[in-house]
Amino acid sequence: MEEPQADRKLTAEEERVIVHKGTERPFSGKYNDYFENGIYTCKRCGAELFKSTSKFKSECGWPSFDEEIKGAVKWQKDADGVRTEAVCAKCGAHLGHIFSGEELTAKNVRYCVNSVSMNFIPEGQQRIEKAVFASGCFWGTEYYLKQAPGVISTTVGYTGGNLDNPTYEQVCTNTTGHAEAVEVEYDGSKTSYEELAKLFFETHDFTQLNRQGPDVGTQYRSAIFYLNEQQREIAERLVGELEKKGYDVKTQIVPAGTFWPAEEYHQDYYEKAGSSPYCHIYKKIF
Repeated sequence: MEEPQADRKLTAEEERVIVHKGTERPFSGKYNDYFENGIYTCKRCGAELFKSTSKFKSECGWPSFDEEIKGAVKWQKDADGVRTEAVCAKCGAHLGHIFSGEELTAKNVRYCVNSVSMNFIPEGQQRIEKAVFASGCFWGTEYYLKQAPGVISTTVGYTGGNLDNPTYEQVCTNTTGHAEAVEVEYDGSKTSYEELAKLFFETHDFTQLNRQGPDVGTQYRSAIFYLNEQQREIAERLVGELEKKGYDVKTQIVPAGTFWPAEEYHQDYYEKAGSSPYCHIYKKIF
């Protein structure tokens, strides 16, 4: 699997801030008083960090945001033992600090970020697209998909069944028809549906029927829920390639229906737990 581009060439000032956790001078950054529409990305690896709609004028001297793109920023204790440091969740680049309780916006949080730690992609230069995959326990499916280049956000949930607003307990009864799945939002200018679908196949055993490792039941089935005919054609072509390679593919290719987000404690599970999947392993196939 391709790793984040943590070795992108940095200038001396960028390295001072991003690598050695320095701070640029207040009111000196190019994005401090910048309010165009678009997406702010990590200077080192290119991961999407903040939408322009979350940026606000705080008069603190650095760009301020009151919401990250889901899962984009890691919160950790600063070296001073008091503040909370904000780092890129993909490559660990130092972004700045996070402050709560200031009541500057309704969300009551401020990501105070160095301009030098970010790039900006103007609105219109992105192609935001979605994909839905199921490959066993959605914790493991999400773990790999959210690391893929070009992925903006991932949400674990339930789809493919006949019960509205299902709970995890209901889905686990194997009677709702739902599969544990992941909805992926990605930038089509940076990756493609085909690349994500290949990663989907390469991170689980698609020859198993209604199970993945020790997890057994239709909720753990391998499935691609396509959102348009192009996605269906790509999925079917990849299955054909796998069958030519000798694989007995059990993956379902079916139209996408309503996607029901799972409970919050299931979101970004392995990131929160600080561990890795037990039934999903990356294996190069294509």
